[in-house]
Amino acid sequence: MNIFDLLGAESAAERPTRQTPICSRKGCRANATTQLLWNNPKIHTAERRKIWLACSEHVAWLEDYLQSRSLWKETLPLEVMPPAGPHSSPKDSL
Repeated sequence: MNIFDLLGAESAAERPTRQTPICSRKGCRANATTQLLWNNPKIHTAERRKIWLACSEHVAWLEDYLQSRSLWKETLPLEVMPPAGPHSSPKDSL
């Protein structure tokens, strides 16, 4: 028996499947088309890459936001995912 069964949580079959990635801009629910790779050198190692997703409307805004804070590293189409590793994670919203 699973502890989550006792709490009334849905079974694995009832959980939602992975959805289409959405833009990381706060309040935006559009489908993402681009990924922005970044890191904060004050708290992240040089090779670590955080990922924000952007729709076509917000890619320039998010890129400018990161560049103005010297955090931006690279902008890539969503189809080209960077190597998965323990140090990369998408941002929920800004």
